[in-house]
Amino acid sequence: MAFNNKQKRTLVAEINVVPYIDVMLVLLIVFMVTAPLLTTGVKVDLPKATAQPVEDKEPIEVGIDKDGVYHLNLGNGKSQPEAVDVIVERVRKVLNEKPDTPVLVRADRTIDYGTVVGLMARLQAAGVKGVGLVTDPPSGRR
Repeated sequence: MAFNNKQKRTLVAEINVVPYIDVMLVLLIVFMVTAPLLTTGVKVDLPKATAQPVEDKEPIEVGIDKDGVYHLNLGNGKSQPEAVDVIVERVRKVLNEKPDTPVLVRADRTIDYGTVVGLMARLQAAGVKGVGLVTDPPSGRR
């Protein structure tokens, strides 16, 4: 089989896109698998800007002061320092009796964000369906 010198070879000006499609499909699968893992977290019902006053039900308030001491207020107006495990257990007992009781977290602004999220995660594990965050309105605005 000798090559015929009289035949001219022509260049093929096409791009083979099959390898690119393979790479794209692999990346798509990687993102589809990892995306649900990135959205885990604590479910929180954040207050709305046009929120109505809190319901007539007395909320459970869990507070963290600037020293990192946890406080529990079950609606009697008195806040008492407690260990986190005791607070979670008491909240669980109250919610077993009154499941619609709102739970609010009041934390000092100097407290680490991770501490607040950790508390919210423990409350969620105790059966709290939604946690409200207590804030003060910015000064100068009404």
